[in-house]
Amino acid sequence: MDFTEIDREDFRNLLGEIGNTYMPFGRFGPKEFPPHGVPIFDLPPEYLAWFAERGFPKGRLGELMAVVCEIKEVGMDSVFDPMRQARGGRHSIRKRKNKRGDSVDFGQ
Repeated sequence: MDFTEIDREDFRNLLGEIGNTYMPFGRFGPKEFPPHGVPIFDLPPEYLAWFAERGFPKGRLGELMAVVCEIKEVGMDSVFDPMRQARGGRHSIRKRKNKRGDSVDFGQ
């Protein structure tokens, strides 16, 4: 998709669709980040670049991920800031550490 050929209303609709799409599988899916997975606009650029090299998923998810990748590649990640603010900030993709008091079985 060439962004020079997209009109303002189409871009607004595209951003709305991106804002409502979560990663449905894999490292950033609902199994690792319940209940929905990570919003695709908060996926790390390295993860999107990996898909860009190997091929995005088929269908609309892949199309949206490719758009997010392109937006991030040109340095316009801030276009997603209003969506982040509406949800309380950037989605954290760090793994949570065990809190003190959690029991850990070392097999002893």
